[in-house]
Amino acid sequence: MKLKSLPSLVPYSLLVSLAVPGVVEAADEKTRISATVDAYYKSDNTALGGREDGLGLGHTELSVQHQIADLFSARLTAIAEVNDVENNGDIEEAYLETLSLPAGLSVRAGRFLADLGYLNGQHSHADNFVERPLVYRGFLGNHYFDDGLGVRAVLPTDYYWQLSAAAFTGDHLGNFESGPSVGAWTLATKVGDDIDESQSWQAGVSYLRNRMDLHAGHEEEHEEEEDHEHEEEHAGHSHGAAFSGEHMYIADAVWKWSPSGNNKSQQLSVSAEYFKVTDISPEAGAGDHDGWYTAAVYRFAPEWSVGVRYGELNARQEHEEGVFENADLRETTLMAAWNPTHTQTVRLQYTHQDAAGIEGEDNAVTLQYLISFGAHDAHSF
Repeated sequence: MKLKSLPSLVPYSLLVSLAVPGVVEAADEKTRISATVDAYYKSDNTALGGREDGLGLGHTELSVQHQIADLFSARLTAIAEVNDVENNGDIEEAYLETLSLPAGLSVRAGRFLADLGYLNGQHSHADNFVERPLVYRGFLGNHYFDDGLGVRAVLPTDYYWQLSAAAFTGDHLGNFESGPSVGAWTLATKVGDDIDESQSWQAGVSYLRNRMDLHAGHEEEHEEEEDHEHEEEHAGHSHGAAFSGEHMYIADAVWKWSPSGNNKSQQLSVSAEYFKVTDISPEAGAGDHDGWYTAAVYRFAPEWSVGVRYGELNARQEHEEGVFENADLRETTLMAAWNPTHTQTVRLQYTHQDAAGIEGEDNAVTLQYLISFGAHDAHSF
């Protein structure tokens, strides 16, 4: 099955496999407003967790998108997180993107999600699990968005092939301040195609160059240790990247199956990513960080799905200046989701952690309720 609404340069049928008819607005409507409420209850804090225990609001967002003639698209997305410990708000997206450049090119300027790995460019409410995998929470602070300039190209091939590059300030990458005006830059490519009418795949590699002065950052972190004590006490909430380095390499792969391409009634999705972070400190012999995860999600009925995910994060943690020790964390996640309508999700998730050198590991049960209002873009592959 081919989706006729897709550009001819994107032939594989499941590129927007989670899209629901009626969600995307008609082309002649220039302004779209949407909101997503993410309410949850979590039984316990977990290491590198993205949510505090208890009742709270997770990645709740309000988004406005407006098309300026046929030349540009402007987007503004505000996000909020509310729990018993703190209330956070931020602007996740505020950018202008070209619509009419030739040769499949587009340019984006402002604040936007970086093209890194499989999940980072997607909004969190489109995820199949309550929290992102360990590698995202540990190396990207859950998800990386920043101020910058990016370019993207979809190449005129018989299969889907996208290239992208971007330069960012680096200010949102971690807790350190960047020295140069370009604190980070990224390169990424993705390819994908149909295997047959029931199967599709996508694979990608991406790279992040972090130009922040990590040594100066560690000194600043030690000087402000007292100011960050509350963050250490509440290990369940992640602020920025917990483990940094100058170079980050990511490889991702996804395979999806649905009978005759009808993913709305039944679908099996298998995904995996591997992260490697090098040059983590000016001190020689510090080593590297790495980690990976693999996940499988099976929608066995239009309203029901189940999933399992396993991930590991292996890092080197500085306990005193120039002294690094191993910090390893393993996480197994089971989830079941019910979608009473295409705008609502009720998700029950169990998380089990084992750790060595990382504090805060625990088991947790999370109940999540997601509801969306207004028009949303079709979800990516």
